[in-house]
Amino acid sequence: MDITIIQAILIGLWTAFCFSGMLLGLYTNRCIVLSLGVGIILGDIQTALAVGAISELAYMGFGVGAGGTVPPNPIGPGIFGTLMAITTVAAKDKITPEAALALSTPIAVGIQFLQTAIYTVFAGAPETAKKALREGNFKKFKVAANGTIWAFAAVGFALGLIGALSMQTLTNLFALIPPVLLNGLTLAGKMLPAIGFAMILSVMAKKELIPYVILGYVLAVYFGLPMLTPTANGDGLLTSVAANSVVGVPTIGVALIATIFALIDIFRRPATPVAETKAEGDEHDDWI
Repeated sequence: MDITIIQAILIGLWTAFCFSGMLLGLYTNRCIVLSLGVGIILGDIQTALAVGAISELAYMGFGVGAGGTVPPNPIGPGIFGTLMAITTVAAKDKITPEAALALSTPIAVGIQFLQTAIYTVFAGAPETAKKALREGNFKKFKVAANGTIWAFAAVGFALGLIGALSMQTLTNLFALIPPVLLNGLTLAGKMLPAIGFAMILSVMAKKELIPYVILGYVLAVYFGLPMLTPTANGDGLLTSVAANSVVGVPTIGVALIATIFALIDIFRRPATPVAETKAEGDEHDDWI
């Protein structure tokens, strides 16, 4: 698939909006949002959502910074990964959504370094804005206050434009990848969502929730609840649902059952917190 100049510019504008939108409090710099915009522009929403969905599942875990860590940027799979999958959808050796996720991960890491560099350059912007406001220089205040947002928009536009215009070259390079390596990348991409969920559980899971985690695994694997899984037909186009697939995502049945247990837990909680009756000076005080 060839991308026109107009489409490349639109993808650049969409990337600029999503990349800078996170500084405005908008939930735009996410894989599923980025992928949807690319799918609408290129006229292949189905493939775009397949890439965005599996990428979003993976980035729920390693796409969220824990402590001082810097996570990969969703623009990697959201823009570049989606472009890879859509531009090769009609090719003999097409890039699957899973392979696109794996191939775009190094790009996501590189973009995150670029984002950190922007933050570093504009680290003194808040102090400059305060100083300009005290001096009554409102023009300088606006530049300092909004400079980071405009920088993110400019970098986002450049990333989207370059990514769209370079897809033809990348497609030619992808054609040189052996099928066995593409299959390996597809399997690696299928593992990334599991790794993402494992990272979430390592931080959020409590011992009281372990039975529910085991229950979800049993329902998915041994009872074969239907899962929404993108599959490819003979024409290389993505089709709808494959049931009873262990690697399928997302597990709608498991999610509904989890919602039931979550609501039961919420409704069984006491309406008012129970006051502690421990007297002061107890021999088992917390500080001992």
